[in-house]
Amino acid sequence: MDSVFALLFLCVTVTYVICSPGPLEDVVIDRYDVPRVCPREVQTGDFVRYHYNGTFTDGKKFDSSHERGAPFSGQVGLGRLITGLDRGVQGMCVNERRKVTVPPHLAYGSVGAGDVIPPDTVLVFDVVLLDIWNSEDKVQTRTLSKPETCKRFVEATDFVRYHYNGTLLNGVPFDSSHSRNGTYDTYVGMGYLIKGMDEGLIGMCVGETRTIIIPPFLAYEEKGYGTVIPSQATLVFEVLLVDLFNPKDDIVVDVKEVPETCTRKTVVGDYIRYHYNGTFQDGSIFDTSYQRNSTYNTYIGMGYVIAGMDKALQGVCIGEKRRVVLPPHMAYGEKGTGGIIPGSAVLVFDIQVIDFHNPKDPIEVQVTHKPKECNLTSEVDDLIQYRYNCSLMDGTLLYSSDHYEKAPITTLGANKVIEGLDEGLRGMCVGERRVVIVPPHLGHGENGAKGVPSSAVLHFELELLDLQKGVPDGYMFVWLGDSPEPLFPAMDLNKDLAVPLEEFTAFIHLQVAEGTGRLRPGMDADGIIKDMFNNQDRNRDGKIVPEELKLKVEEDFDKARHEEL
Repeated sequence: MDSVFALLFLCVTVTYVICSPGPLEDVVIDRYDVPRVCPREVQTGDFVRYHYNGTFTDGKKFDSSHERGAPFSGQVGLGRLITGLDRGVQGMCVNERRKVTVPPHLAYGSVGAGDVIPPDTVLVFDVVLLDIWNSEDKVQTRTLSKPETCKRFVEATDFVRYHYNGTLLNGVPFDSSHSRNGTYDTYVGMGYLIKGMDEGLIGMCVGETRTIIIPPFLAYEEKGYGTVIPSQATLVFEVLLVDLFNPKDDIVVDVKEVPETCTRKTVVGDYIRYHYNGTFQDGSIFDTSYQRNSTYNTYIGMGYVIAGMDKALQGVCIGEKRRVVLPPHMAYGEKGTGGIIPGSAVLVFDIQVIDFHNPKDPIEVQVTHKPKECNLTSEVDDLIQYRYNCSLMDGTLLYSSDHYEKAPITTLGANKVIEGLDEGLRGMCVGERRVVIVPPHLGHGENGAKGVPSSAVLHFELELLDLQKGVPDGYMFVWLGDSPEPLFPAMDLNKDLAVPLEEFTAFIHLQVAEGTGRLRPGMDADGIIKDMFNNQDRNRDGKIVPEELKLKVEEDFDKARHEEL
């Protein structure tokens, strides 16, 4: 059959020379199936690819490209086809079917073609056009849909991720990234793609869908590709651009909202808590902290998060909102992660900063009101009563003393409250109000507490309501100056050289009333005095005598003298 094929298309000149004279007949064309849309018709000089069945007028088949499994490819109007077919395919559309009846003098004339086609034979070709192109063709692109805003367009050397459906010009599919459930990822304009695709992707923006029609000489040319793309095939791609970046890209930061007051911005080494929505460039969400109702907590600039986020979190204020775009080389790279983020994906994060601190931070104190007279201030061991509101840095109220019948009472320095609050309550006078910012390491730490998130910075509004000066830890009573010297005669009010409990109690109350001594505040005074008496009544006979009396003496850090009975 190959020899017949050669004869079929190479013997035109011979037929014209030896054809017998007589009335000339032209080809007869029956266009029995024409597509509704025909963007292009075959013209002289075009290259075509078509299938055909060749028969005689009695229906007997003499040749078929269908049976060979390979369509015919050739150029029209340049004498490379028999004249009848040259005329018969002109004006055809892709996917058009027509029957072309060719008289002998426009076919093989009086010579015929070997043993297959007798002399002076009328030939009938049933043709379906599969492809058409011209050596002057260029890549054709048509935008099907496009986002309203497009800040960036594909350029040479960019890396893109796109989905596509690939078909031949007659609509027969040959490949689809959708069926593999994975984008095609590659550089543009660097020879990794066929030339026509390299050209067709230029100028696209993320989210755009376009049709790209590529002539064979800018696709797979004569070689084709495997069994799916035949030789000299025009290719049609419907492309959806999913992602776009350049290896030289840095992160892109778009600040959306900044608080009116921003006294401090994050630096390397700070610990931050933030909420985020994570999306791809096409807007599809891959993760969100809001859905988990839990912030993401991490150190900044120390490699605990992807490089782009490490950089994006620097220089932010508490309460700030920003959008950051991270190129893959500053995110999860070519491999992606966990089946959630594909390789070479650009990531978009919408961030809301909840709070941040540094592990070396002390508490911050801001006095908002101070009485004109402030002679007595709180210190360690004092018994105080105070009012408070405790909130997160975003204003979320956690606790308030107003929710209870009575404001709390505590002894400073006795580990009754978190360390930062204890410190923030010192140095206050009754009626003073202040704001105290407590970092987590002086608050509830990494574990948090009931209602308090892990590693939360706390915002306290404080007011000191009452202050009773205290005594050092381990003491029940201290002298505010020097104790009476000698002590026992001062205690022995009736001078009988014996001090029972009643007399001892009267003596201690007298010292407190005169301001020369102080009992531990917040405890039952008579109970304390009884304990002190029992401590001195060493033989447990119900009275203290001179031989039993001893003082506990200690020098504290400020060199003040403390003595206790």
